[in-house]
Amino acid sequence: MKTFLVALSLAFAGAAAAQQAPQQNAAPTTPEQAQQQRQLTQPGNNAPVWREVQRGTPNYTSLPGREMEVLIQPPARFLGQDVSVTAGEAWRQFRNGPVTFYGGWLVVGVALIILAFYAWKGSLKLKHPPSGRLMRRFTPLEMIVHWTVAISFCVLGISGLIMLFGKHVLLPVMGYTLFSWLTMAAKNLHNFIAPLFIVSVAAMILVYVKDNFPRAYDLRWLANAWAYMARGKHVSSGRFNGGEKVWFWVGVVGLSIAVSWSGVVLLFPNFDQTRAVMQDAWAVHAIAALIYIAISLGHIYLGTIGVAGTYGNMRTGWTDEEWAREHHDIWYEEVKSGRRRPHGGPIPTGAARMRKAP
Repeated sequence: MKTFLVALSLAFAGAAAAQQAPQQNAAPTTPEQAQQQRQLTQPGNNAPVWREVQRGTPNYTSLPGREMEVLIQPPARFLGQDVSVTAGEAWRQFRNGPVTFYGGWLVVGVALIILAFYAWKGSLKLKHPPSGRLMRRFTPLEMIVHWTVAISFCVLGISGLIMLFGKHVLLPVMGYTLFSWLTMAAKNLHNFIAPLFIVSVAAMILVYVKDNFPRAYDLRWLANAWAYMARGKHVSSGRFNGGEKVWFWVGVVGLSIAVSWSGVVLLFPNFDQTRAVMQDAWAVHAIAALIYIAISLGHIYLGTIGVAGTYGNMRTGWTDEEWAREHHDIWYEEVKSGRRRPHGGPIPTGAARMRKAP
């Protein structure tokens, strides 16, 4: 009797296994069935699920919104080009590849050229002693606007360089703990100082545009810029020379618009931008910012140690008559003759435009 029961149990088990075998061996028709079958044959292998995720097909989400139902971007277009990998991976390769490599060497290269030039020529000094008579060079409003832009730009530039290059340069030296604190501080400074820069640079354009329209003599200055810097050759210019006007229109106007527009897109992602828009905005922002920083190094050099006396003009608002005559003779003659204010426009009767140096 016992032998009979054992045989009967084995028969039932065989029949059940035979009935389930076709179902297990049947080809899966959905990604879910494929994943279920793979869990039996290859536990832990989630390839079918991730293949479905990378297709970019919408799935269920409890948080409605644009692209919320897509976990990973599918292969698409990045910077106008079709990519074989996901758009997010294409952006990551672009960020860590060309932008980091070429952008880093651009900034380093410009800094090295400036240092080499300074070691070779030093500061450009006046050919004659200062006269001791001062002219109003900048108004208090012009100085406030300029220094607000300058300080906010430096904070944004340094914090941006930390976020882009810090893991390559600072992380090996500082370690993960200190570097994480530094990058978080840089990110918060970058985000909160950016609106101040946008507002102040708009004010700077309005304040300075009247004296930055190109004139015929600016072309002569640009044609002789190297002789001016290397040999101290006198080249006539107005209140701002040709190089300063190029900096104004290319940097203060053009590049400021590029970094501000793209920065607003990145700073306020709650306006329903797609990931592709954010990635393209980052590319514009990073490239324009790196070019901006590289050019600004030349402006900072000429405004501090490159040309003697220039920094004091923006610090105090006054300049020596001899400095004005040697560097901006057209502006100097206009002010001395009374045809214009030192900072633009006609001189009102009885207005003070000169003073003695203390």
